[in-house]
Amino acid sequence: MKPAEGSTNIGKSVTIRGELNATEDLFLDGIFDGTVNLPESRLTVGPNAQISAELHVRDLVVFGTIDGNVFASGRIELRQTAVLRGDLTAGRLSIEESATMRGRVELTGHPAYVSSQAAPTEPAL
Repeated sequence: MKPAEGSTNIGKSVTIRGELNATEDLFLDGIFDGTVNLPESRLTVGPNAQISAELHVRDLVVFGTIDGNVFASGRIELRQTAVLRGDLTAGRLSIEESATMRGRVELTGHPAYVSSQAAPTEPAL
């Protein structure tokens, strides 16, 4: 699998423990244990990746394995080879056939849609 052009690539031979903060898209195909903060960016978890972390991202595409809770302001995509064990909170969720997931899911919906569902400010006639 080839990372998206313009994204930072962390290869399958790399092991990282700690906190990762970034403002650019990231392709992670190695071993990571800790916390990932990419609030304005997309994280792609490659097919060789073994992630044990809490993830805070804009968008997430998963081909590998994640153990931990995921918070995405945008979209989460679980591809065919994805394994996710943890709770998800996201605006949107896409799960391909054969992907596996164990945990709770909370979909917050599109922000404009959520705000339009608020109590009306004027009484109905």
